Amino acid sequence: MSVSARSAAAEERSVNSSTMAQQKNLEGYVGFANLPNQVYRKSVKRGFEFTLMVVGESGLGKSTLINSLFLTDLYSPEYPGPSHRIKKTVQVEQSKVLIKEGGVQLLLTIVDTPGFGDAVDNSNCWQPVIDYIDSKFEDYLNAESRVNRRQMPDNRVQCCLYFIAPSGHGLKPLDIEFMKRLHEKVNIIPLIAKADTLTPEECQQFKKQIMKEIQEHKIKIYEFPEKKKKKKKKK
Repeated sequence: MSVSARSAAAEERSVNSSTMAQQKNLEGYVGFANLPNQVYRKSVKRGFEFTLMVVGESGLGKSTLINSLFLTDLYSPEYPGPSHRIKKTVQVEQSKVLIKEGGVQLLLTIVDTPGFGDAVDNSNCWQPVIDYIDSKFEDYLNAESRVNRRQMPDNRVQCCLYFIAPSGHGLKPLDIEFMKRLHEKVNIIPLIAKADTLTPEECQQFKKQIMKEIQEHKIKIYEFPEKKKKKKKKK
């Protein structure tokens, strides 16, 4: 065998052994299965942000529900609830509170709208709410467009709790118009305020009437995962 043939054979063996080594490395443990846990630990360490909007007429128990829901006195004497801050025009105000549970911290932002639905003429009273939501979308888009995106707070409204007065007669025109204006922008969860003033039968009937009107006006509301599973099983 000539010198050139031997060198070619040696080079081929070297390439084959290098390829085998690469294959062995690729076949070894990489840890893809653990990626969800890694992302979870990183998220827990960083903490979570959640912005909740509360909308409804005054006197429907919005501040009471929020304090009970998060087990904290969010509306303190220095920062009274919306019912004690009735305005002639709708204003959007926010407050922040840091909640810690099980080593996980949540920066909760509550956005309320004192003055909503309290005027004699409530036409366009939803516009300040829409402007606020759109401005937060714009802020987030501008933050994403920056070169340095390490510190990028997310102040977009993730959920809107809409309080419906327990009239027992279905939705008001204001309720329908507000939800139609916002259902493409934010997750809406309609709530029957002060449901304990109704009997169980009245509450159930009122809920059916509300859901019927929501479907008739093609309003999209947030569906909880359990409800989605039930719909799939029926199909």
